[in-house]
Amino acid sequence: MADINAIAENIQGLTLLEASQLVKLLEEKLGVSAAAAAVAVAAPAAGAAAAAPVEEKTEFNVILTAAGANKINVIKVVREVTSLGLKEAKDLVEAAPKAIKEGVNKDEAETIKKKFVDAGATVEIK
Repeated sequence: MADINAIAENIQGLTLLEASQLVKLLEEKLGVSAAAAAVAVAAPAAGAAAAAPVEEKTEFNVILTAAGANKINVIKVVREVTSLGLKEAKDLVEAAPKAIKEGVNKDEAETIKKKFVDAGATVEIK
């Protein structure tokens, strides 16, 4: 009987291509389909990073990267979006890149970005 621990160590040392070839060979010899097993074998070879499910991002930060040529209009939009005072809005625009709004949903982030782009500013959504 083969040492199971030695087999497991050998499988962990396989590259992704070798693991795929192993799965195909076992499918042919045993006459089975190993679709779920292929993921289980490939995950350790890929560093187990692929095993974690990817969550969709729900909160976004809107960041002013550059005010552009028309700072006055950008300051007006900052005041509209954030309800900051004139001096605070001016300081925010001059300190770019700076976060304008954090933790907003995707629709609101897109709306804010459109307002700033229309005013001549450059904005990122992260």
